[in-house]
Amino acid sequence: MFIDTATIYIRAGNGGDGAVSFHREKFVAAGGPDGGDGGRGGNVVFVPDDGLNTLADLRYRRKFLAENGQPGKGNRCSGKSGSDLAIRVPRGTLIYDNKSGRLLADVSGDEPFIAAKGGRGGWGNSHFATPTRQVPRFAKPGNLGEEFEIRLELKLLADVGLVGFPNVGKSSLISVVSEAKPEIANYHFTTLTPVLGVVRIAQGASFVMADIPGIIEGAGKGVGLGHDFLRHIERCRLLVHVVDVSGSEGRNPLEDVEIINKELKEFNAELASRPMIIAGNKCDLTDEQTAESFARAMRDKGYEYFPLIAPISHGTDALIKRCAALLSDLPPLRVYEPESDAVADYGELRDEGVSISRRDDGAYVVEGEWLKHFMRGININEDESLMYLHRALQSKGVIDTLRQAGVTDGNTVSIYGFEFDFVE
Repeated sequence: MFIDTATIYIRAGNGGDGAVSFHREKFVAAGGPDGGDGGRGGNVVFVPDDGLNTLADLRYRRKFLAENGQPGKGNRCSGKSGSDLAIRVPRGTLIYDNKSGRLLADVSGDEPFIAAKGGRGGWGNSHFATPTRQVPRFAKPGNLGEEFEIRLELKLLADVGLVGFPNVGKSSLISVVSEAKPEIANYHFTTLTPVLGVVRIAQGASFVMADIPGIIEGAGKGVGLGHDFLRHIERCRLLVHVVDVSGSEGRNPLEDVEIINKELKEFNAELASRPMIIAGNKCDLTDEQTAESFARAMRDKGYEYFPLIAPISHGTDALIKRCAALLSDLPPLRVYEPESDAVADYGELRDEGVSISRRDDGAYVVEGEWLKHFMRGININEDESLMYLHRALQSKGVIDTLRQAGVTDGNTVSIYGFEFDFVE
């Protein structure tokens, strides 16, 4: 089954928590803190796979979670880092942040793309020892891993795209010039999915051709199958418009050319300016005068024209050689540039904002995803840990936010079960 779009949820692993530990060894007095750091969470990585040509593997599995980092241990032992999670996708897959619509990557090269980075491991209590704080009984929790809802969109990597109305002979053409074996029959929409074929010109010289399912009038606005598959010609460097010059379907071949060009322009204005060759197929089903009249009209419009009888390979050699010659002078396949990262440092907590509400008893309740995670590393029974919390609330702007919310001396503030009286 050909699936070229998918939406999935990915989450990188959380960093492991730092350890609270003190060195204990015979004949060693006051060994001091030796809590190790937590391990880093695993990344979520998209890997190009030439063995895939569809996103069908992602149709039923929608959640991908990387492994969390392990917590630190005593004796300054760091926790094990979480394993990366590799998601294999066809080459040519575009990766979008589904929430913002931002393009994250175009998986067209050989390099894997890290879509979500794992959180850093938290520091063990050995990092918090100072000459005045020799027995720190708190550690830092690991940072959260990145998480996104990802939209995947496959745009085939092909040098030449075959476009045209249904049943004009595109499948016949690609079947005789390449090793592709599409279904061929004398009815509309025989081809329901794009077909790729490698056209070999000489030893070591080849290009990729794509047979796009038939486009009909209105395809640019979503009519028929065209809208679903027009995206697959957006990378093509050269378009070959296959036309039924015999009019065997009851259409005017001259109008066919105008209609298809109009649909390409409505879908993507850039496609209308893409180099195009006109291939007049089914020449054996019309008279010589009609065929020559159509050829003259195409040349008058500035198109290169090649007459074909695709099933018997008549005229196909000249067309393929001309395609190869044009491709040698055209720019390489388009690679889409990702938009700027919304997050500068994936290892840090992304959102340091808080929300403040008021309970019925008048207490101010402070909430925030990062704060909830941060409080896990606070020991409310230790004065040094509480001092560390106070400095963090000041540096993150929480104290200023409380003042702006109207909190004054003596008001009760609640942070995930920990309550205290606010003091200016």
